[in-house]
Amino acid sequence: MQEATSSRVEARLAELGLTLPSVAKPVAAYLPALVTGNYVYTSGQLPLINGELPAVGKVGAEVSAEDAKAQAQTCALNALAAIKSVIGDLDRVKRIVKVVGFVASDPSFTGQPAVVNGASEFFGEVLGDAGLHARSAVGVAVLPLDAAVEVEVIAEFE
Repeated sequence: MQEATSSRVEARLAELGLTLPSVAKPVAAYLPALVTGNYVYTSGQLPLINGELPAVGKVGAEVSAEDAKAQAQTCALNALAAIKSVIGDLDRVKRIVKVVGFVASDPSFTGQPAVVNGASEFFGEVLGDAGLHARSAVGVAVLPLDAAVEVEVIAEFE
């Protein structure tokens, strides 16, 4: 059961027609998010929706770049859920510092930055200037569960 919208950030998500999901259960031996100092480091977030991947395979082959971009947004939403799980209130997020996006890519696919824009643009829409961040977009051969996209985040909080 989700809590009532309790923060400015969650109200903004609601305006966008989104709600925070439950934090995805790890698929191996790790924590979804970890606090050190005033920073939260998330583990790689897959585009799970209710525990299921919307599509699997390589971007540029089985998954279109447009669908992968939407999946990157889902990864970012899942990252916000993981961040909230360790700091309690997303209004405490001061800045998204770094986003790393991994894109399972067909060997001929070179549009990784456009795919990871799904996460980057989402953070800007939800958090405004606090969502602007440094970033890497990396093409990889395969991701866990044959996901098309995975996103990890470093966020600073108050």
